[in-house]
Amino acid sequence: MTNLITSNEPAARATLNRRALLKMTGASVAAIGAASIITPTAKAQTMTDDWDKVFPKSDRVDHEKVSFTNRYGITLVGDLYLPNDRAGTMPALAVGGPFGAVKEQSSGLYAQTMAERGFVTLAFDPSFTGESGGTPRNTASPDINTEDFMAAVDYLGLHDAVNRERIGVIGICGWGGMALNAVAADKRVKAVVASTMYDMTRVMSKGYNDSVTPEQRAETLAQLSRQRWEDAANGAPAYQSAYNVLKGGEPQFMVDYHDYYMTPRGYHPRAVNSGNAWTQTTPLSFMNMPILSYIAEISPRPVLLIHGEKAHSRYFSET
Repeated sequence: MTNLITSNEPAARATLNRRALLKMTGASVAAIGAASIITPTAKAQTMTDDWDKVFPKSDRVDHEKVSFTNRYGITLVGDLYLPNDRAGTMPALAVGGPFGAVKEQSSGLYAQTMAERGFVTLAFDPSFTGESGGTPRNTASPDINTEDFMAAVDYLGLHDAVNRERIGVIGICGWGGMALNAVAADKRVKAVVASTMYDMTRVMSKGYNDSVTPEQRAETLAQLSRQRWEDAANGAPAYQSAYNVLKGGEPQFMVDYHDYYMTPRGYHPRAVNSGNAWTQTTPLSFMNMPILSYIAEISPRPVLLIHGEKAHSRYFSET
């Protein structure tokens, strides 16, 4: 059972030029031939017990910082939220996203809100980002980040407060696609929600609304391939330009991103989206590995897809 819910929330339906599109998808630096840069802020983080979220702590929820290991041996760090009025075992949710965000932002707010509604929830930083382990910093992988969701399910299923037969997943934005991919393979998960879902492999491969030509794709891959030699020679990856730094003339959705990630409303120093950057070669595996090939195998388990009526990314969920 698959549902697509839309609402009248304001969102931009922008006509993107190629430069703006590729900046959004993470392929811009390679595609437009910008100079390589090494970002000094891309360092492994130390786990903190401080409440450093962009939202206030709920007095209806107990919170603790936790860590667990994925199948690749990478230590992931998460925030566990439990209703403070609880008895017996409860349903649980693993929550991740958006792409380039950290658990102190949207996913943590989703997790805390769902804990207020009776779920044990786990918001986590994906591998290579935030407080989670993995090097180089600020890189992404369609395979490893899919595994991160499954590792979160591992953790929840071993927790004394959780009914392991009632575990679901929420994926936000670019991690909505990862969530669907994970649940297709992980038959332990009973339901999945993708909120404002992006298929990051599709948008990096084909551009917004599949507008990138085969010639443009080949050019991008050629530049990304050559960048590997540069990184190998330097012994460290080059990074893209800082995300969500406006220079004027950007589409409205990028202005909206800035108004969340770069203002007190949503800024967090560990987030890639808050003025940091992905490695230049991050798009390589996304351009070569479509993640949603098997999502029909989620059936008969329920899927809920949520998008704004005018969201520029709505077509992913419609597909």
